[in-house]
Amino acid sequence: MPSAKPFSAAAGMLRSRLTSTLRHRGGDGPSRWSTPGHQVRPNGYFLNRTPPPPGQSRKWEDWELPCYVTSFLTIVILGVGLNAKPDLTLETWAHQKALERIEANKQIVAASDSE
Repeated sequence: MPSAKPFSAAAGMLRSRLTSTLRHRGGDGPSRWSTPGHQVRPNGYFLNRTPPPPGQSRKWEDWELPCYVTSFLTIVILGVGLNAKPDLTLETWAHQKALERIEANKQIVAASDSE
């Protein structure tokens, strides 16, 4: 039977780490979210970006074109791929087997009637 000493040592270390982090949370000091320089209220624009002057269009950022192209191609590939996948459900397989058995029974009955 293994000794309980390593488990108790690990539990003590975990307890000390948790209590130290709990002591520091919610303190009176400044938070990185509320330090000066951060905007207190949103300015009412989408993503807090002011619109361009009238008659000018917004310039795309470097990440926008690859992101939009990749998103469009992903939707197209998934749409085509998921619609073209074979139907491998159990119900479809059972339905095909049932149709085969019905057809086989019809052939047996037709062969026995012709004799």
